[in-house]
Amino acid sequence: MNILKLLTVVISVGLLGGCASMDQLSRVGEAPRLSAIENPTAQPGYQAVNMPMPEIVPASYQPNSLFSNQAKGFFKDQRAHRIGDILTVMVTIDDSAQISNATTRKRSSGNEANVGTSLGSVFGKKVPGVDLDATGGISTGGSMTDGGTGSVNRKESLQTNVAVVVTQVLPNGNLVIEGRQEVRVNFEVRDLIVAGIVRPEDIQSDNTIVSEKIAEARIAYGGRGQITDVQQPRYGQQIADAILPF
Repeated sequence: MNILKLLTVVISVGLLGGCASMDQLSRVGEAPRLSAIENPTAQPGYQAVNMPMPEIVPASYQPNSLFSNQAKGFFKDQRAHRIGDILTVMVTIDDSAQISNATTRKRSSGNEANVGTSLGSVFGKKVPGVDLDATGGISTGGSMTDGGTGSVNRKESLQTNVAVVVTQVLPNGNLVIEGRQEVRVNFEVRDLIVAGIVRPEDIQSDNTIVSEKIAEARIAYGGRGQITDVQQPRYGQQIADAILPF
């Protein structure tokens, strides 16, 4: 039954890979298409953000005063604060990590039994009907050695600006933002996606915010096109990497 399941998976993945190859062949000589501008809240799989919220304090005004307890100042603020407003995220990522480890395991065992001597001490040099040498013996032994090493040397650096849209205002006033930027150069499209939650207080007066101030940040930078296709292993190799146990 397991073999049948494995064969089914292999055949299914092979068919999907064939479809992907046909799609790739249909785009030979064409530049990758840019995605249409769409409402992110209407995309499949979109989920509204639900976070723990403090108690809502209703707005109140003092008699003969223009000031409200929810106002940020007396002058109009041009910073994003409503659904549909746009602000600029200054993405700065400069991350590096170096990790290394090594393990070694070794085990050995040995056993020896002088069977001939033991029986010879009882029956003498020869056992009737059995050709057994008194000096004969049985010995067993085994050893196992296991070693492994691993290392990680990672460094990412990204610095760019991207405009995002406010898609949701949480009850405590925090803003849910999401934005996508596509740049096509020749036959390669570079995608930059930024999403997360920001505080209005962290938005600067020029309506910008640094990426370090984004909570639950989701930043993705990648590409699609001829260069990306060449860098990816063929689907047959991906199937082998997934199912081979060694």
